[in-house]
Amino acid sequence: MTKTFHEFVAHRSPALSRTAYLLTGDHHLAEDLLQSALAKTYQHWRRIRSGDPDAYVRRVMYHHQVSWWRRRRLAERLDPEPSDQPGDDHSDTTALRLTLAAALRQLTPRQRAVVVLRFYEDLTETQVAEVLGCSVGTVKRHGHDAVRRLRAIAPQLVDPAAERIPR
Repeated sequence: MTKTFHEFVAHRSPALSRTAYLLTGDHHLAEDLLQSALAKTYQHWRRIRSGDPDAYVRRVMYHHQVSWWRRRRLAERLDPEPSDQPGDDHSDTTALRLTLAAALRQLTPRQRAVVVLRFYEDLTETQVAEVLGCSVGTVKRHGHDAVRRLRAIAPQLVDPAAERIPR
């Protein structure tokens, strides 16, 4: 039995919201992006409800994000340690999240999309290629470039133990 659009939104919104945040790097923009994607999804719900509506929403979010980015073309540079937060948080997890968020904002929108879809959404390269409407080779190239750039931007994200080759 196919679920209703309301059930889909209630069940999948938290995960889709996190994906939207990773694509935009901003909570307010992520909310706007998800709302736009869900509005478009609702228009086509009868056609896509029996398939994979998650993939459809992710594809719409990606395409909307690229369109917004192309219109804006403003490189947003945020301070990695916002000064408006009360007190210092010495949690390693929080520091890692801030570092990762700042590093992701420095990737191109397509590189960021590949990283989010591959490593956060845990999609295969083939699935990412379908969502982004490109070839698997393009996904591999953007993924490789993104990881190389992330290593240069934020070397503290790389686990030194994972880098060692066993002898």
